[in-house]
Amino acid sequence: MCIIQINFTFVWNKYYNIIMLSIAERHKHILDKLNAQGFVKVLDIARELDVTPVTIRKDLKLLEEKKLLFRTHGSASPVNPHTADINIHIKERINSDAKRRIAHTAIRLLDPNDSIIVASGSTVYAFAEEITDDLNLTVVTASLNVSTLLNRFEHIHVIQLGGTLRKSSFSVIGDLAAQAFDNLTCSKLFMGVDGIDLDFGLTTSNIDEARLNQRMIAASLRTIVLADSSKFGKRGFGKICTLDQVDVIITDSGISPSVAKSIEEAGIELIIA
Repeated sequence: MCIIQINFTFVWNKYYNIIMLSIAERHKHILDKLNAQGFVKVLDIARELDVTPVTIRKDLKLLEEKKLLFRTHGSASPVNPHTADINIHIKERINSDAKRRIAHTAIRLLDPNDSIIVASGSTVYAFAEEITDDLNLTVVTASLNVSTLLNRFEHIHVIQLGGTLRKSSFSVIGDLAAQAFDNLTCSKLFMGVDGIDLDFGLTTSNIDEARLNQRMIAASLRTIVLADSSKFGKRGFGKICTLDQVDVIITDSGISPSVAKSIEEAGIELIIA
């Protein structure tokens, strides 16, 4: 009887240690993937580790409780994916070098006599600073800052959208701004975003701005997104569109190789500034 009890204890302890090791290995695998990719998907991890999605969801819950990641629907990221509405004067100081490189690269996509839409945001404003008078552009914009900047040029024709002034971005939103796109079309849209999620799509922190961006996309032959690498894996409150409505994304070298690969596989031209 004593021998049986000892053997039972030995077997149970061995089984328990294997289970604990398995959990530790799964957690390490998840965190290693997060560090390498910037995000993980429940189904991908479950397939890689040959366990059920339910098991991985439990793992993610435990890791989130330890503040090692943030869960979203069907996936996880190493940082909080939800963005806040930040004043444009603060945004201008965040990742400013990367934004300048992105802007300098984006200007090469312009052709003389283009008619373009310039949305709002700090990266888009950096792009506007690169525009020169010799391009002879027509620029439709929601941004009062962009209009003021380009108004100094003799050969840049600026169309400022009307509407409700959004103080945090110093740009207009609302139905009046959107109605302008009932009667015009442009060759290119240059747009900034607050978040790019591979599954959810492009987002901004303001729902009315998101709706205006949707109208801009519909009025443009080509949609070009200017976003520094910190925007990937993030989500704002208002959804603009899915990735399949984007033609070009210009970002910096901080983008993870796996995210870059996913974007290119989606048929989007990815330019690293």
